Amino acid sequence: MATGVTGGNRLDWVDSAKGISIILVVMLYAAYTTGEATGGTGFLHIIVGFATPFRMPEFYLISGLFLSQVINRDWRRYLDRRFVHYLYFYGLWALILIVFKVAIFAGDPVRALSWIAWAIVEPFSMLWFIYVLAFLSLAVKVAHAARIPHWAMLIGAATLQIAPVATPFYAVNQFAEYLIYFYSGYVFAPMIFKLVAYFFDRPALTIATLATWAGVNGMLVFLPGFSANPGSFDMGLAALPGLHLALALAGAIAVCLLAALFAQVRFMAWLSWLGAHSIVIFLAFSIPMAVTREVLIRFNLISDTGIISALALLSAIVAPVVLYGLVQWTGWGKFLFERPGWARIAGTEGSTWGTGQAIKVPAE
Repeated sequence: MATGVTGGNRLDWVDSAKGISIILVVMLYAAYTTGEATGGTGFLHIIVGFATPFRMPEFYLISGLFLSQVINRDWRRYLDRRFVHYLYFYGLWALILIVFKVAIFAGDPVRALSWIAWAIVEPFSMLWFIYVLAFLSLAVKVAHAARIPHWAMLIGAATLQIAPVATPFYAVNQFAEYLIYFYSGYVFAPMIFKLVAYFFDRPALTIATLATWAGVNGMLVFLPGFSANPGSFDMGLAALPGLHLALALAGAIAVCLLAALFAQVRFMAWLSWLGAHSIVIFLAFSIPMAVTREVLIRFNLISDTGIISALALLSAIVAPVVLYGLVQWTGWGKFLFERPGWARIAGTEGSTWGTGQAIKVPAE
């Protein structure tokens, strides 16, 4: 049976799923920020609305799929790869974005300093995704070390999502919201891989299944009660506690099946590349998106909110890819997307602490 192996233990469909995820995330910000700037809505708002139940759950479920391969590592190696790794990129890009958006673009360096300080406890803007991911990884490792049964963690995480948790701290709320999906990706990874493998060679069945899911998801999202607003989307019945959780998990699996279809189509190889380099897009999309939006609106080049959103989305995907290519070509700025040795825990692979040269630790 075809498996789509690209190298090592990476699978084409996993990268395709990550590619779909990053596009949906960027689309959200492109649509909402443009809508807030124009006071209107466009066609991307409808797509964003349809994806609302599963967009972020899919991101965290995919992030948990390979956790079982590293969960048994010693604490030092685990923290380096699953905690420090994410916090390095969060801290670096929070600093870059705050300096650019607040100190330079808004001309308020004093407020920028305040935001930099607050970014330690309150994640900045869209970077909350990666900030929360670091603490989800830490929580699962703690649960594993404490030998908490999977069923207990799943029940507890589902309860936190359904509750919902509402504290003054945004990161805490998002942690409670998305723990269930990250942990589900970790625990149910073998089942998910088997399910995708079953559908992989059955494209007709996959398409029929996805069509059925899309109809149900769309009906529940767009039933009376929904509203597409310039900077937000209110779902219909899909917002109900419990049902929202079920739709999120179903949608996350549906994205995996869709990704399996795309992974078999040669001209969709770009999607797998985006997924394999999703952190590049995720970290760097904000600035080109904002610049494109402001230029189009300020100079009144286009008046349609949907078209402006789409162009902002396109620039937010293409510009980071170009930047990454320039970094690889020139060798300058690699620290933007590759963690340097000084940002690794001493004694772990690639660390330059203590010896003046990289310490190589055999991989498990």
